[in-house]
Amino acid sequence: MEIIVRGKNIKVAPNVQQLTREKLAKFERFNLKMTRVEVDYSEIRNPRVHDKDLCEVTVHLKGHFVKAHAASLDPVAALDLVIDKVEHQLTRLKEKKVDRSHPRRRRSAPPPALDDWVEEPMSPAGAAGTADATGNGHAQIVRTKQFAAKPMAVEEAALQMDLVGHDFYLFMNAESGRAAVLYRRRDGHLGLIEAVG
Repeated sequence: MEIIVRGKNIKVAPNVQQLTREKLAKFERFNLKMTRVEVDYSEIRNPRVHDKDLCEVTVHLKGHFVKAHAASLDPVAALDLVIDKVEHQLTRLKEKKVDRSHPRRRRSAPPPALDDWVEEPMSPAGAAGTADATGNGHAQIVRTKQFAAKPMAVEEAALQMDLVGHDFYLFMNAESGRAAVLYRRRDGHLGLIEAVG
């Protein structure tokens, strides 16, 4: 397993790099075919933020990835916090893999049927924008991400969404070949939005 430690706009001390590698090497006990672990340290440059040191960890597995971040007063404390989050996600992933290979050992209820995941289109009244700090009534794009979307089943997209800890997940639906967004509804079920045309 390759461990990459980087600093975004900061220099990571050699002792922090060494400690990071030692702590992340323990992830191998999960036996989940990890290929690479990326650790990014950065500093939040906002005088109102108390926990300025940010640590972001991305674990690349075969067919999946797990991502988490945490902030604290120093980089090592942030690392410890993010390791707890990643270990929790890796434990959940391992349990799901065991549940799939041993169906009688299922601990949780099965996910809702796919028919229950599809939600009716939202009315234009529910799509109101938010105002930005300048008060001109338009939200600003403050971050842009790009990623390679591989075709996958809706069930796999739901698993990926849980692993990254987001309330939505953009993917290519393997059944339809279209771009789709899976999202978590307020009632706890999932919704699916799919591009047409």
